[in-house]
Amino acid sequence: MGYLGNHLATVVTAVFAAVLTGLWPYFVDFAPLLNFIFIMAVPITWFLAFTCWISQKSADYMHKHAHHSEKKSLSNTQTIQTTTTGTQVSLSEIKQVQNELSSELNSLKETVKIKDSEIERLNQEISNLQTLVQIESLKTELANLKMLASKKK
Repeated sequence: MGYLGNHLATVVTAVFAAVLTGLWPYFVDFAPLLNFIFIMAVPITWFLAFTCWISQKSADYMHKHAHHSEKKSLSNTQTIQTTTTGTQVSLSEIKQVQNELSSELNSLKETVKIKDSEIERLNQEISNLQTLVQIESLKTELANLKMLASKKK
């Protein structure tokens, strides 16, 4: 985290705003255009410093509380809720679908001469199934392979 606690952007912007604020009185009578530039630049840089500070505080808060909620949710995982339909899929249902898809892939392996890398990739996807969308996409892919197998016969 460092000495500044990830507030380096805030410190740099605030120092720049303080330097501009400190130089402003010396350049007020130098040129009217320079006074206008300082009138615009000083509030903007202080606003940027404030924005950096607020965003870093928000990021620190989210990172502090995100780890706790992840640990709690991972320990109590019994069902997985899909975000599109709101239906829940239990882990046993996912395991059942994984077994069905694996057996389907093994039967296709014998009928279609698929590359071993493709079969390994599909087996990896089957073992990583977690949502209904992933299940449906794998079923579609297997259906396409079956169609290819039937065309070759």
